[in-house]
Amino acid sequence: MKRFAVIGLGNFGFHAAKALYEDGNEVLAVDADKGRVQAIDAYCTEAIVLDATDKEAVKALGLENVDGVIVSTGTKISISILICLYLQEAGVKKILAKALDDDHAKILKRVGATQIIHPERDMAVRISRGLSRPNVLDFIPLAEEFDLVQVGPPREFIGKNLKDLNLRAKYNVHIIAIKELVPENFILVPSASFVIKDSDILIMLGKTEDIKRIKALL
Repeated sequence: MKRFAVIGLGNFGFHAAKALYEDGNEVLAVDADKGRVQAIDAYCTEAIVLDATDKEAVKALGLENVDGVIVSTGTKISISILICLYLQEAGVKKILAKALDDDHAKILKRVGATQIIHPERDMAVRISRGLSRPNVLDFIPLAEEFDLVQVGPPREFIGKNLKDLNLRAKYNVHIIAIKELVPENFILVPSASFVIKDSDILIMLGKTEDIKRIKALL
């Protein structure tokens, strides 16, 4: 089980926290607004009313060992900048911050953000590219209980071929494609003799509960 924190519980932050929690993770949700904290309480592990621009308060959260922190504050740029700075100083290794524009993104990176989120831009690009050059991964019609995911290989998969792993029989999941990062290559429907490397990304299809069994190995 992984641990995450979400700071800022507007629409984006609320749904990010809820999705992480529903995927079986521990989630700490933080906002200065009591109403927002009450709204997320049923969809997270712990919800706290806290002003994240208070350096000592952020440090007291003990976030240095979490798997990631999402910073999703409002339109006041200085707030997200301060929060990212304090998280970086607190030793948080992975900070994902929502940016309002490119300049904001540049500043966030300089003060500690490791990944920038442009929600509207990213969704617009995804939809537009899906319309202009659809591909099988974007448009497989999945039932609600199925997932199509990209995951790094668990340690016990590395060095073994797909035939020996026999994931369909053991976990009821299907490897429909593999992204090789070294060198860069994309293999659709890999052969049974394909040997998995630690630099590969597995594109996997299966029921949500079976996918979670694979993720638990990571």
